[in-house]
Amino acid sequence: MVVARTPMDSDAEATLLKLVAYCRKNDWAGYDPYDALNSGAIESLPFLDTKLPRLVLTQALKRSPINLRPLMLVPKVQNPKAIGLFLSAFVKLSKSETTNWEGLIQMMIDRLIDLRSPGVPYWSWGYSFPWQGRMMAAPVPKGAPNLVCTSFVASALLDAYEQRQEPRCLSMAVSAAEYILDELYWTEDNSLVAGFSYPLPSVRNQTYNANFLAAALLCRVYQHTRENKFLGPALKAARYSAAKQHADGSWYYGEAPSQKWIDNFHTGYNLCALQAIGRYAETTEFESCIRRGVEFYRTHFFREDGAVRYFHNRTYPVDIHCVAQSIITLLAFRDLDPSHVLLAGSVFRWAMNHMWDDRGFFYYRVLRLCTIRTSYMRWSQAWMLLAIATLLRESDARLKVDGATVPGVGREQVPTTVDARSACSMAR
Repeated sequence: MVVARTPMDSDAEATLLKLVAYCRKNDWAGYDPYDALNSGAIESLPFLDTKLPRLVLTQALKRSPINLRPLMLVPKVQNPKAIGLFLSAFVKLSKSETTNWEGLIQMMIDRLIDLRSPGVPYWSWGYSFPWQGRMMAAPVPKGAPNLVCTSFVASALLDAYEQRQEPRCLSMAVSAAEYILDELYWTEDNSLVAGFSYPLPSVRNQTYNANFLAAALLCRVYQHTRENKFLGPALKAARYSAAKQHADGSWYYGEAPSQKWIDNFHTGYNLCALQAIGRYAETTEFESCIRRGVEFYRTHFFREDGAVRYFHNRTYPVDIHCVAQSIITLLAFRDLDPSHVLLAGSVFRWAMNHMWDDRGFFYYRVLRLCTIRTSYMRWSQAWMLLAIATLLRESDARLKVDGATVPGVGREQVPTTVDARSACSMAR
């Protein structure tokens, strides 16, 4: 039976099911913009395995409008962060009461257990490829735990725990928070300076989104455990990074001279993390900071037609990760401005018109003169799946507020028990 719904709701649900089918068909594995160092060619050509060639190779594969990875013997792999994003999306979708996503939720939890970083006493996660940073002499090893990946995975596990009350999910998330606190947190004595090391424990720098993401996770774990050891360091690091906000509401990516740029999705990370810190630490001290940041975000990162900007001061590239984070951020702050919901819908429609492939995936980037159509599992598909799930969840909430409390109103009703395989067959 079909009940009343908006055309965008129908498009979003159809897109989501087709995207789930694509990701499942690929076993949740794929390429990544930064996976060049997974290339089998590096083993055959050792001269490539020094810092400058590693940087050049990474940027060449990332920027090429043609996907050169098959030629360079780069394999498709599962990425823990992508699996975490899938888990968060499926938990969010499970609240719609129309489809049973239990099979996929369980699958993602099991995959995260299998993908944990080896040789580390804490539950922690890293990327499924080595990657070279501009400020480091050696690459970050494949699978080495890092703050960002671990924060997103642990947050997904907490999403699952809060929905299912499965103790192992909470236990893994608490262990991840202890890894961040014990191995990555640093502060200077008798000062307000505090932060979290990223991308390696040995790298003491100030990367604002990393500080906020870590602080948000620690506050959320504090909410569950009431252990004060998580709260103090979280608030100290958050206060330091919040104080680095510019008068116009923006943040640079970080403090290093090579990090003086302002971009869409890291700003979105900052704002959503600050919102979470306020919620879980039960404080309003960051409210003015959030309001300034949201105003800057809304003013600088969107075109009138719904296209999103990667950087605050120029249109191109339009990046799918920014599309996804824009939808998530706008809906997170819909209470500040109800028009955020309409803008999130416009962003989704623009992406469907310009970045969606009918084979079931989203393109990477739209440039001034061409589109990079490479499919990336973490950067593109996982993020868009979470964004669309957030959009559909907003639709459900809106219909309930309007008085339509019948499960499934506003969405096509489907059988109440649908396993992971059935969900994919529906999209074909």
